[in-house]
Amino acid sequence: RHAGRMKSAVLLAVTLLLASPAPMSAAEEGPDTPASSAAVLRVGVVDGAQPCSDQQNGQWLGLAVELWSRLAGSEHLPYLLEGRSSAAALLRDVQAGRLDVGVGCLTITPQRVNSMRFSLPFQEMGLGVMQRLNRLDAGEAVLRSLLSRELLQLLAAYLSGIALVSGLLWQCERHGDSEEGRGQGRRRTFAKVFQILATGPGTNTIATTTRGHALVIVSYLIRIVTASLLVTTITVKVVREPAFGRAALRSLTDLQGERVAARPGSVSDEMLKAINAAGAEPPIRIVPLQQVIQAPDLVLDNRADAVLAEDQQLQYALQNTPRRGLVITLRGLQQESQAFALSPRLSDSTVARINRGLSTLKRGGVVRELQRSAMNKSRSEEHTSELQSPCNLVCRLLLEKK
Repeated sequence: RHAGRMKSAVLLAVTLLLASPAPMSAAEEGPDTPASSAAVLRVGVVDGAQPCSDQQNGQWLGLAVELWSRLAGSEHLPYLLEGRSSAAALLRDVQAGRLDVGVGCLTITPQRVNSMRFSLPFQEMGLGVMQRLNRLDAGEAVLRSLLSRELLQLLAAYLSGIALVSGLLWQCERHGDSEEGRGQGRRRTFAKVFQILATGPGTNTIATTTRGHALVIVSYLIRIVTASLLVTTITVKVVREPAFGRAALRSLTDLQGERVAARPGSVSDEMLKAINAAGAEPPIRIVPLQQVIQAPDLVLDNRADAVLAEDQQLQYALQNTPRRGLVITLRGLQQESQAFALSPRLSDSTVARINRGLSTLKRGGVVRELQRSAMNKSRSEEHTSELQSPCNLVCRLLLEKK
């Protein structure tokens, strides 16, 4: 009886083994199967593209990396990270199927749309130019801002308002008929009232009637409101708007003959090459920029005259360098959407999950939160990303086993 039971068990095991489907070979995988595995995604990340993505001490950090980490966690997508030196190399490998997803702040240009597959966009970004701060141009820009029409109009409105209140107060309190008015003259008396209302101190000496005190309060309100508007206007006009650096820089074509740094294979690099191809004379000399964080040193060490990159990247570089004397000009050039790149071999269901995850994170304000966090972190303060988790290690072991 025991031998019969053993024989039955062996026959059952053999039957189950023969009935189970054999694993698909690479040749048998359909076009909708991810390039690496049906379970684990190969995810490429661009190195040196702060604050979007960067590798530090073997850890992948950055806005786009953290966004993908949260997306993959919410949609239960196992993955393995692989670094690439440039956006061009990343896009090539995604298009060829060597990677399933390309993670970074990848711009959706018309040329790329024709040949690439992208996820839903998660942010809009434009280009800017980083240049050395020219002190003479800076002084000229400050003076030009202080003499701007808006600032002069605001000052004229303030003085007119105080003059009107001064005239009413002068009449109401009869300063012209007082002993002081007869002794000093009507003009000097009016000038004194105007000066007191315009500056503030001494208002208790020029009003005795109820109407007079009301006019003093009106002059106080005019003064504080105008002061707030003046501070706001000066902050915008003098601190934010002046284009320090080369005063003649109105477009990228003004950089002809200059040494301009850009990341190889980036949209900035493509734009500079397009300007040269259009017949720029003398042509722009393109200097390779390996890491965005190196942009300030390139300009200040006279290895480049300017740097063309995304506004966000240039602002990050400025915030994380101890060196001064730089400014970002021509902000917001060629505003375009940014997204993740997707392999043509990626299944439609996986693409739908990625887009659903992005949409959910955007709606929940996660993208805005990550943007703010990425810009506020210094290079020495960034924390280890949760991408280096046990899940990522398990994914690596699974791929190696396969």
